[in-house]
Amino acid sequence: MVVALVTIFIVGYFCIAMEHPFKINKTASALMLGTLLWTVFTFCHNIFDPSMSIEAWHDFLKEELVGNLGETAEIVFFLLGAMTIVTLIEDYQGFRVITDSIKTTNKKKLLWVLSILTFFLSALLDNMTTAIVMIALLRKLIADKKERWLYAGMVILAANAGGAWSPIGDVTTIMLWIGGQVTTVNIIVKTILASLVCMVVPVILVGFTLKGEIRRPEESHGDVEVPVHLRKLILFMGIGALIFVPIFKTFTHLPPYLGMLFGLAILWVTTEIISRKYEKEGHKLPTAVSTLEHIDTPTILFFLGILMAVSCLKVAGILSGLATGLNNAFGVEAPGFFFIDLIIGVLSSVVDNVPLVAAAMGMYPITGAEVDFAVNHPFWEFLAYCAGTGGSLLIIGSAAGVAVMGMEKIDFIWYLKKISWLALAGYIAGALVFMLMDVTLFEEIEWLRNLA
Repeated sequence: MVVALVTIFIVGYFCIAMEHPFKINKTASALMLGTLLWTVFTFCHNIFDPSMSIEAWHDFLKEELVGNLGETAEIVFFLLGAMTIVTLIEDYQGFRVITDSIKTTNKKKLLWVLSILTFFLSALLDNMTTAIVMIALLRKLIADKKERWLYAGMVILAANAGGAWSPIGDVTTIMLWIGGQVTTVNIIVKTILASLVCMVVPVILVGFTLKGEIRRPEESHGDVEVPVHLRKLILFMGIGALIFVPIFKTFTHLPPYLGMLFGLAILWVTTEIISRKYEKEGHKLPTAVSTLEHIDTPTILFFLGILMAVSCLKVAGILSGLATGLNNAFGVEAPGFFFIDLIIGVLSSVVDNVPLVAAAMGMYPITGAEVDFAVNHPFWEFLAYCAGTGGSLLIIGSAAGVAVMGMEKIDFIWYLKKISWLALAGYIAGALVFMLMDVTLFEEIEWLRNLA
């Protein structure tokens, strides 16, 4: 069973990676992968649990499939809401308010501005939403497609690095925060420097290769020039809707996609009223309905296929078995758990980091276990860093990467050649900084430990 499922996953992953040579859209490969894995798993009854009757097995599969589809749907609807809000801002020319304030056309300066902006915005929102917003900005700033791809790749690195140190910046950090493995002040203090280094190192390396000025695209606003006050209104309402999501989750403890859809609903009603008013004056302004007509549906379906494929590996016990193997190989004492976290980070570029972190949380309970990884143990803090930034190694290794890949149609192999080595350099540099700080700084400065 394990061999069959892993083989199918590898073949499907290879087809996704070879999208352009094979001339088969990655969404088709992802959907085929997700459905085929679950289909094959259906016939593994005698291997998975011989004591279970056929009826009980089918009930088990239905329950797991519905449960995992629910978790996948949360991400898919979150993505749909975020993409609609960002596209609506773009349709109202709201991003001109930001792009008009970015005057520099120097390639190096622009790279630093965009990377720093992405890094801190990702901590405030989340890495996927931030990546979507920044790609919308890049389209207004950079005309050349391949040049924009380079900046888009750096946006992925900065978004994942920025999300790792914030309790609300990355889904895996949120999991650890909500689960009680880390506390707010501690995770920020212990991982922000490592995350910053993870972002800065690739920017410095790329900076050596950048020379000259960028060429901005020609301004094209369609048939209607949106009034400045409406641009600002929709921009601030849209960004406010995105910022509202983590606040909504904190106070209600409801899934983030509900906050995203609520924000979209408010913006939807607003644009309907605005459009109706200006239509009477002879102008036709967009609404959420017109925006949804050109949302990138293949990207959403790609997410669906990938996440359902990974959920099958999780239900089959392959991911938990992998976590157990790491535990046996490296042990649970320092520096062993550092290596476990590093490997989980690398694996998260291939397999979704959510089930990997979930498996680690299940393997190492906070209390009451033979291995006691208490609250704010370095294992959890380093896991947040590694799982958050390791996904940058491959473009489909993180939600931000998948979103950018879908929006900009970036080639998997291009990213592997141009960006992956930069992501690896930043990942290793940040990891070294974290381990050095854990061994020295936080063992010496007692007041920081007490504050955390």
